[in-house]
Formats: sequence, C-alpha cells, structure tokens
Amino acid sequence: MNANPVLLQKKYCRVIEYFAKRQGISLDEALKFFYHSGVYQLLRDGVSDMHCMSDMYLAEELELEFGKLL
Repeated sequence: MNANPVLLQKKYCRVIEYFAKRQGISLDEALKFFYHSGVYQLLRDGVSDMHCMSDMYLAEELELEFGKLL
C-alpha cells in the first residue's frame, strides 16, 4: 500500500525530530542517518505498511539500527 507522499514526508520529519532529540544529535546528523537507514527503505517501499506505525515506534527502530553501528 502506498501512502500519500505529502503525509509521508511529514511523518519522516516527525520521526527524524524525535530520533535526533532522543539520541542527542543534530537534525542534520539524524536526517543523514535516516535517509541511509533500513527503516527509510521499508517506509519508502511500502513494506508491511510501515507508514502506519507510530512515529515513536519508527524512531525506536531507528535507534536500534543506530545502536548497531556504534
């Protein structure tokens, strides 16, 4: 299923902001990480309706992926 592109962009913004705040990193760093993450690929490709998940859940998934890189 495909989400409305405008709504999806707004969701990306909220998830990135929440992720940056929780990790204590800049929005630029969070944005760069997000667009190279597996979470973004799943959202972009519409896999498993990831766009229907809460912003907090998606940010937590990003945190898990981010933690694996450290």
